Amino acid sequence: MASEDESIENAAILLMSLGEEEAAQVFKHLGPKEVQKLGETIARMKVIPRERVEQVLDRFTDEAEKQHMLVPDTDEYVKSVLRKALGDDKANLLIDRIIQGSDITGIESLKWMDAASVAELLRNEHPQIIAAILVHLDQDQSSTVLKSLPERQRNEVLIRIATLDGIQPTALKDLNEVLSKVLAGGDRLRKASLGGVKAAAEIINLMGSSVETSALDYIREADGDLAQKIMDNMFTFEDLNKLDDKGFQSVLKEVQGESLVIALKGATPELREKVFKNMSSRAAETLREDLESRGPVRVSEVEAEQKEMLKIVRRLVDEGQIVLASGGADDFL
Repeated sequence: MASEDESIENAAILLMSLGEEEAAQVFKHLGPKEVQKLGETIARMKVIPRERVEQVLDRFTDEAEKQHMLVPDTDEYVKSVLRKALGDDKANLLIDRIIQGSDITGIESLKWMDAASVAELLRNEHPQIIAAILVHLDQDQSSTVLKSLPERQRNEVLIRIATLDGIQPTALKDLNEVLSKVLAGGDRLRKASLGGVKAAAEIINLMGSSVETSALDYIREADGDLAQKIMDNMFTFEDLNKLDDKGFQSVLKEVQGESLVIALKGATPELREKVFKNMSSRAAETLREDLESRGPVRVSEVEAEQKEMLKIVRRLVDEGQIVLASGGADDFL
């Protein structure tokens, strides 16, 4: 049985074999996550062996020959059968409930938006309306939307989701129509994932130490928390690899053994080897044994200890004991 990655690659190969027009028709029937995965896979697959293409096409032909469409439009078939069997009045009561999710284009559109934009769109709505919308989204998207809402509003919505006992088809239709009108002018809600703390940190990193100090001092006066977030992102834990051996040893002297073990639980093999290299052989062997014998550690604990190590790095930099490499033009004097 093919792995998920292999199945996605096979689907991507098939779509590329169909050509643009036919592939576009297929994409129309896929959900946002499927489109994103396939799009990323297609963009990544630059060269494909002829044998692989032929295997995918042969498999598709075999599968397609096994399929048969019994009814061209299943919704219409259900409606027609029920009306003939039960009469219009009784059938209509059932039809609405059976097919109530078949035309929720407004709500479906939210699945293509980032969670922050959905939260912004729904922020001023009644908790009951937000709950009715969120139960139609994928649970991971709904959870991210809820995280973006104020705590009190988030809790109110969760109560209503927990006590929601179905949605009347007429109410769903009205909700969908209102949402569709709001989304008609929704271009302003779509955001490119640009900017942010990490982008600012990376830019400051490249400006050289003198400009870095001036910029951070200015930001700190305006917003101390923002300045700290930028500083946290300017030198990540894996960036310890960039320290020379002397600087690395200075950092290790300041770190307690237990803290180092926990911090290294989340480190790359490359960084671990750098740690072992800058310790005595006996200390390195002890550390290896501690890492191997230590059971699972909470991610929050690992991140906390890594952050403490980064604070040590920042202090040693401020004291002039170590120097961080930057991309400025005046790095060497």
